[in-house]
Order: sequence, then structure tokens, then C-alpha cells
Amino acid sequence: MSNKLNIRLFIVSSLLLAAGINSQVSAQSLSNAKALLDPSGTQYFQNQYLANPAMAGSEEGLHLNAAYRNQWNAIEGAPVTKFFSADYAVGNRVGAGLHVFNDVAGLINRTRIGLTYAYHLPLAGPEKQLHFGLSLVWNVQRIDYKNLNGDPNDPSVNAFNRRDDYFEAEYGMAYTDKKLTIQASVPNVRSLVTGDDKEADGGGIFFTAASYRFAISEAITSIEPKVCYRGVRGFDNIFDAGVNVSLLNDVANVMAMYHTTKSVTAGIGVNIAKVLGIQAMYTTQTGGIKTYTDGAYEIGVTVHLFR
Repeated sequence: MSNKLNIRLFIVSSLLLAAGINSQVSAQSLSNAKALLDPSGTQYFQNQYLANPAMAGSEEGLHLNAAYRNQWNAIEGAPVTKFFSADYAVGNRVGAGLHVFNDVAGLINRTRIGLTYAYHLPLAGPEKQLHFGLSLVWNVQRIDYKNLNGDPNDPSVNAFNRRDDYFEAEYGMAYTDKKLTIQASVPNVRSLVTGDDKEADGGGIFFTAASYRFAISEAITSIEPKVCYRGVRGFDNIFDAGVNVSLLNDVANVMAMYHTTKSVTAGIGVNIAKVLGIQAMYTTQTGGIKTYTDGAYEIGVTVHLFR
């Protein structure tokens, strides 16, 4: 068997394991397939609403964010992930948000749609606030018949596509001022309470983060280090640490985050007239399979309106 074929078989096996299935699983196992574990790189600095519903509408105006990630692009059936969110400061301390996630890996197509209500409570002192957010999330997973290389009447495939969609809840809190941000969120509230694990957000148990923005000068506008700690069911918890450096009065930025999965996310970005932001990122492959595959390329776009 050739090395090229060995690598392809390894990748296919990895994709199946990531989805929680293999060629012998039953329809019930398929119904419990994990959602994507790796978050969008934009959630660390560009679009924190993706990680925490409390951040919806935390800044004035309407904020539209979209991200596209291509992982292992040399491999047929490799994961392609799309993120979209919109959040708006409605007024009277209230924020609203919408986020949509779609991930296609091999034959599995996952979509998650969430609606968010957030409340922002002012505290004494300049720009000090407590934020609370709750999202109701609809999650659906399907097998793509069009690309199925096999019997489309297989009972396991039909049972997988006939099963009920399900709902999940996400809850988050945060404290912010001009420099400091401390936040925490629980992405799978219902499953934690009931013990019925549907894994609407990749089996995540919790997300915590803290960052501090140091104002420097006009050339190097600010330096913002950030640390995150993520709990994931069935895997080791993940620690992220990195920094975002804003340049030329926030016209450009560079960022990098190290993950204890032995991978690194690095990116550069540009802001045009404080309305349009574009961020390009690359995440190296995790330690276990970096020898076999490339990492993930991601581009994120932000549009700020009505500020």
C-alpha cells in the first residue's frame, strides 16, 4: 500500500473519529456525533460574541461578522467551516444577537443557529459594565446523500437523517472596562443540567478568558495579552495564551495564540475607516497529526454600522 494511500486512510479515519463514528457504528451512535471542537480564530479578539453570548451588543451599533475556514485543503472531504454572526446594541442596556455555524466534513453536514438576548449593567466608574447573555440554539446534523458512495437506502443513514433536531442553551457573563475584560460562558447548559449530552457546541463544558489592553502610542496603538481556559467533555482541557497588537491607530493588527493542543493560531488584519475589518489567520495542526496534514486557513470579515 502506497504512502499516499496510507495518509488518505489516516485522514479519513481521523474525520470519522472526530465525528464520533466509524464504519461499524449504529444509527444511535451517529446521532451523538460530536460537533466541531476547534473554535474560530476570530473569537479571541475580532468577534468575542462567538465565544460568549454576554458580548452581544456590548458595543454601540450593529456588528456583522463572517468567517470561512478551510482545513486540510489537499484532502478530499476535508472540513470546511463557515461562521456568521450579527449583534446589535438595541438600547436601554439590551443587546441582541444571531449566530450561525455550518461545518461540512466528509458526508456530515452540521448547522447550528442561535438567538441571543444580552443585558449590560453599568457600574460605577468609566465604562465599567457587567454583561449577561443567554442564547437558544437549534442544532441539526445530516448526511449528504449527493456525495454518498454507497447504498443510499442503508438503514443507518436513513435513521441518522430522520432523527429529531434538538435545542441547546448557552449562557455567559463578563466584566469589562476600558482595559480589562474577564468573561466566562457555558455552551451546553441543557446537557449539563439533564445529563443528556447532545453536544450542540462540540461537547464544550465551559469557556473562561481574561485580557488586558495596554495603550502604548500612535505607532503601536495597544498591546492586549489574553489567556483562555476551555473545558471539553472527553478531552483534556485546553489552555490558550496569546496577544493582539494594534498598529497605526488601530488601522492594522497582528495576533497570535498558543494552544496546549500544541498548535498556534497567528493572523494579520486591517481596518478600513473603522467600518470594515479583515483578518487572515493560519492555525497549525495539533501535535498528534501535524506530520500528516497542513493546518487550517481562515479569513474573517467584520462590518460595523450605526456607531
